[in-house]
Amino acid sequence: MYHPAETRYDTMPYRRCGRSGLRLPAISLGLWHNFGSDTPHDLKRELCQAAFDNGITHFDLANNYGPPPGSAEEAFGEILKTEFAGFRDELIISSKAGYLMWPGPYGEFGSRKYLIASCDQSLKRMGLDYVDIFYSHRFDPETPLEETMGALDYIVRSGRALYVGISSYNSERTREAVAILNDLGTPCVIHQPSYNLLNRWVERDGLLETLEDLGIGSIAFTPLAQGMLTSKYLGGIPEGSRASQGKSLNKKLLSDEMVSRLQALNVIAEARGQTLAQMALAWVLRGERATTALIGASKVSQIEDCVGAVGKLDFTADELAAIDATAPDEKLVNLWARSSEEV
Repeated sequence: MYHPAETRYDTMPYRRCGRSGLRLPAISLGLWHNFGSDTPHDLKRELCQAAFDNGITHFDLANNYGPPPGSAEEAFGEILKTEFAGFRDELIISSKAGYLMWPGPYGEFGSRKYLIASCDQSLKRMGLDYVDIFYSHRFDPETPLEETMGALDYIVRSGRALYVGISSYNSERTREAVAILNDLGTPCVIHQPSYNLLNRWVERDGLLETLEDLGIGSIAFTPLAQGMLTSKYLGGIPEGSRASQGKSLNKKLLSDEMVSRLQALNVIAEARGQTLAQMALAWVLRGERATTALIGASKVSQIEDCVGAVGKLDFTADELAAIDATAPDEKLVNLWARSSEEV
């Protein structure tokens, strides 16, 4: 039987999510990859246990995570019934809906029918009465924003979720969505944008300033650029890596020039006494502009390495300047540009 580490809350910082009462760990675990049917269940269990043992209380899912879609939620539901039985109130569990989940006209985007049906399906797969956070996973240009936000409001009022958030909305759409939710009486507490050293669209768009102005927290996904900002690709593309498997990371991004830049960033990280992954996470979390960084993992050692980032979150002006001179803002890294209307 699993017994979580008694020291799990000793070193992890927990940051307030905007102006809400919710606090999130500086590092959160996402189940986008490595929680589908292509991964042994024992490894999924080990990853979740290692995360919780190290103070990660937030587990982020979506309806379509797998493969196949839905299987990540099913696997996590099994972990909730076994390893995490009795610890539900120590966890923040989120899910999302927006991308293609089932065939036909009602299986994606932001209609009231799709969002509510998807939330019900997610709860059933995980064996939960409610999720802590439910997101609109992407902006829907063809559905009135009032309908999408109205569905989120209903999901909270009906007890299906405690909080709501949005993902990959740009500043303009964020302000519009937040105004609607505020009028409905269900505030948006969190935004989930992609953000890392190589993908800085939130800076060009002014989203970070918008969120601060509105009092909304943020959870930066792909803070490690799908593994590019780790030691994994410093020597090229290894077998078995995400890039080698032709999954969501395009191997064309890992050109000789990019690998040279990653190696230079690694030198900066080593001078700080950190791994490249730790420095990349610290950079996203610097100054508390992001509430939490959302990592993925295929090994327990990766979680342990990432958690080590919280030991040094400050940067000197020279370090930041060196990083800016080395890290290109690579727009091709942002696979979600269409949702943010290609800022």
